[in-house]
Amino acid sequence: MFKHILVPTDGSELSQEAAQRAVGFAKEIGAQVTAFYAKPEYPITYYGEGALIDPTTPEKFAELAEQQAQEFLGSVAKLCGDQGVVCKTLSVTSDVPYEAIIDSAKANNCDLIFMASHGRRGISGLLLGSETNKVLTHSTIPVLVYR
Repeated sequence: MFKHILVPTDGSELSQEAAQRAVGFAKEIGAQVTAFYAKPEYPITYYGEGALIDPTTPEKFAELAEQQAQEFLGSVAKLCGDQGVVCKTLSVTSDVPYEAIIDSAKANNCDLIFMASHGRRGISGLLLGSETNKVLTHSTIPVLVYR
């Protein structure tokens, strides 16, 4: 069956619930987990009328994104540790999370992606084309969706 499960997280409540279920599933089948988070890219600054001024430097933004990644991934790693499931964590910077999820699953030889049906964008994100839907549409690796 499945031996290596990629568990994407975005820190949302449903994502955390999905991670909890994924870890339980991994324990049952004897699989390892790779917890994954796609850090956002530094937002492009627009100049001219109506521009928003963001005092955050690219370096500070990257530092804050890394802190957030470690918080979210640490939560999944703790779940794994509590259940005795082998876990590694991975974060990459990408503004196209679904591609980063699929690419990371392939690069890490994962044979299952276990993810929430929707995350921070909520139900409207699910209806308008969530990252989960895009992963389902583009992945050749099986995807288990938790809702």
